[in-house]
Amino acid sequence: MIPPPTFSALHATHGGIWIAEADGRVRTVGRGEAIAHAAETPVVLLNAPLAATRLGYGELSGLDLLELYAFVHPGQFAVPTPAGLARALGLDPPENETAAAAFLLVAAHALLNQLDRPGWAEREGAWTSAATLQRLRWPWSVAVVPRIARPDKAERWLFSRLPEWDESALRPQPRPVVLGDVETVATLERLVGAQAEPRQGQRDYAVAAARAFDPRVMDDRPHVLLAEAGTGIGKTLGYLAPAALYAARADGPVWISTYTKTLQRQLDRETGRIFADPAERREKVVVRKGRENYLCLLNLEDALQGGFQGRAAILAHLVARWAAYSRDGDMVGGDLPGWLPTLFRKAGSTALTDRRGECVYAGCPHYRRCFIERAARASEGADIVIANHALVMILAQRRRDEGRPLARIVFDEGHHLFDAADSTFAAALTGQEAIELRRWIMGPEKHARGRRRGLSARLSDVGSYDEAGGLAIEDAVQAAGALPADNWLARMADGLPLGPIETLLARVRDTVFARARAADAGYGIETEAAELDGPLVEAAPPAVQALDALVGPMLRLRQRLEAVLEDGPDWLDAAARARIEGAIGGLTLRSRMLGGWIALLGRLGGPVDPDFVDWLAVDRVEGREFDIGLHRHWLDPSKPLAETVLKAAHGVIVTSATLRGGSDWATADAAVGTAHISVEPRRFAVASPFDYANRSEVLVVTDVKRGDLAQLAGAYARLIEAAGGGTLGLFTAVARLKVVTARIADRLARAGLPLYAQHVDTIDTGTLVDIFRDDPRASLLGTDALRDGVDVPGESLRLVVMEGVPWPRPTVLHSARRAAGGGSAHDDRVVRARLAQAFGRLIRRADDRGLFVLLSAAMPSRLLDAFPPGVAVTRLTLDEAVARVASRLSLDAKPGHQSATIDAPGSL
Repeated sequence: MIPPPTFSALHATHGGIWIAEADGRVRTVGRGEAIAHAAETPVVLLNAPLAATRLGYGELSGLDLLELYAFVHPGQFAVPTPAGLARALGLDPPENETAAAAFLLVAAHALLNQLDRPGWAEREGAWTSAATLQRLRWPWSVAVVPRIARPDKAERWLFSRLPEWDESALRPQPRPVVLGDVETVATLERLVGAQAEPRQGQRDYAVAAARAFDPRVMDDRPHVLLAEAGTGIGKTLGYLAPAALYAARADGPVWISTYTKTLQRQLDRETGRIFADPAERREKVVVRKGRENYLCLLNLEDALQGGFQGRAAILAHLVARWAAYSRDGDMVGGDLPGWLPTLFRKAGSTALTDRRGECVYAGCPHYRRCFIERAARASEGADIVIANHALVMILAQRRRDEGRPLARIVFDEGHHLFDAADSTFAAALTGQEAIELRRWIMGPEKHARGRRRGLSARLSDVGSYDEAGGLAIEDAVQAAGALPADNWLARMADGLPLGPIETLLARVRDTVFARARAADAGYGIETEAAELDGPLVEAAPPAVQALDALVGPMLRLRQRLEAVLEDGPDWLDAAARARIEGAIGGLTLRSRMLGGWIALLGRLGGPVDPDFVDWLAVDRVEGREFDIGLHRHWLDPSKPLAETVLKAAHGVIVTSATLRGGSDWATADAAVGTAHISVEPRRFAVASPFDYANRSEVLVVTDVKRGDLAQLAGAYARLIEAAGGGTLGLFTAVARLKVVTARIADRLARAGLPLYAQHVDTIDTGTLVDIFRDDPRASLLGTDALRDGVDVPGESLRLVVMEGVPWPRPTVLHSARRAAGGGSAHDDRVVRARLAQAFGRLIRRADDRGLFVLLSAAMPSRLLDAFPPGVAVTRLTLDEAVARVASRLSLDAKPGHQSATIDAPGSL
């Protein structure tokens, strides 16, 4: 075994900085010495960007343990903390921060020693990767390369390791079946397991869900179940049981749609109960996402062959190492550790996915191994397809047009359907959207690096075979020249727009700035698209004309491509057919988008369409503009949801723990589209079995002054200290989140209470939640994404603190919906739903305990019914709240301990 290298290690937190020497000595140092030490010698770090943030330093280079872990164990996740890494490696977690510094060296040696062991599972391809990384001057290569023996023969690497997918015939129509109550319950009992305690609520839920799989009796009249099942009922297995039974008996797929990646991962795990054999499960269960989530092998090849430089090239090779062992190539929420791309800051992973729709389909040398194509084809033959709301809506629309609709759909996290539909069916003519369309048609600008993948390049064979098709391509490329080009934002600022679309956007910008409120300075600003001035209205017709000039050749090209498919020339093999079909799909999608833009511009200066809300916006971050445009949303997006998704389906289940949002069934009907179908949905509700009254309480703090950031920060610090960590802090504004984090992080660290924050720490949100879940003394601050996307049972989450009543932001869109939805009654419904979702983070299993603290003296009593029945709500001062939290939630406090000064409704 090769002796371990003599490195030192640097460990930095909000509470201090430690250096561990190779001889075992650990010493505390200041920031200046730490930075100088890291600059002078190779130093072992854990998450270098985060360590640099803790040191107040721009960028810190060194031997990042996470990079080494990603090389040694590609595709395996580890919580990126000393304790998390220790558990992943089978080592004892360090007991304190001083020990953590020394542990970094122990972990480095453990990972390096793995390279010498014959049983190393990820050996294949390692020598090739390490040799290339050495040429790229990867800091770890000096220690890694000597430990990996050169293979006797060329080893399989990335592209040669990936399996090819096979073509298959379209699946036949599912058989009509009726699921009996007895067999549904029997299937549920098999999934739950013989040792599980029977839950009548779960059984009733499964029986109700089974009716959504009955044969449809009339077109446009699906079986719809609206099911609100409180936390702890077990609704996941409650609908998986009839779904699995239906798929087996009818030989038809069931699409399960979620809003969060967390639930997608949970569902993927739960399907192991249905298919115990991993090979069968891979065939029967597919997680399907939008193509922008998957690694594009052609983009990766470009990056490996010089498209990426410096640190970005190292990222590309670590991603390539992961891709060879990945289950499905999913880079966003899949088995790529979420922390890996964040280690490289600006050299992120987005360039490795297909975010511009520039896929060349069968023209790609890796087409037969493509992760995206494999997932799409696998979903055609799967029994259970797990996807997200937006993708399901898009696919449902496409499948309806093709005459093969998504027949059986389960929408879990159904309280998000309205928001998902709002985004999916909206139109936005912005500079960023327009320039992406230009690139899709024309390819990148001539001076840009990388392949040109415009229509001419992707369809060159069609252009040479079909004269009319070639002319349509030329016309489309010429017309696309009127769209915004590179540096369009700079021209906006200089008042020098080029072309009709840029001119229109310049007039939009002028109007927004003329009407924007001063209080909006520094952030995104908007104004209603009403009573518009002359210059903007006059700029619309030339823009419409330019867009019309583009729509025509795109429609002609689509028709010519369809004709080519019908003619079936000699060169039209399966690969070429797939490429042309992909181009037809892209043209259809973008023609529909152009139609939305033209309709939006056609309304400027004219009468208001009561079905839509139109506005103008300049998007900014901290004063920096990044987009300008016109926006159109449905006033009620559940209308297109009902028309394109619900009516085409045969059976739909919409379910959530907070489906009614603290209101009534009419609210749920209005939100999920069932108010717009001609059949009355079935409704089912079962309350949570958890004892909320005795295991939780709501505290409304009345003496924290609104807008006083010092007071707000002090309140958060005192409450987190009183609980001993385990706190989820929720904010309605990123600016306040950042200020509070900056004020309290060091203070909490000195008390041994780690603090992490969204929008502050250089870690993706999913990994932040993993870190929070892993350490009961840690706390996490965040915004809306954490309000109902967090599932952290146990002691790691025992206190939820909200900075105030989560009133909706007064945007143009909200104002229109407020006016249509009953004014303040609409706002109340929104707030009830948000409070119910936030409170739902607190109690995730029967033995959980916790307090929900709202820092708002202005909390209206009428909204308190958002919380579960029986939960006590107490209005009190901050001092009293801190005492209550300390007596009940500190890790040292025993459950059931009562406060000596404040009466309580029962034991927690």
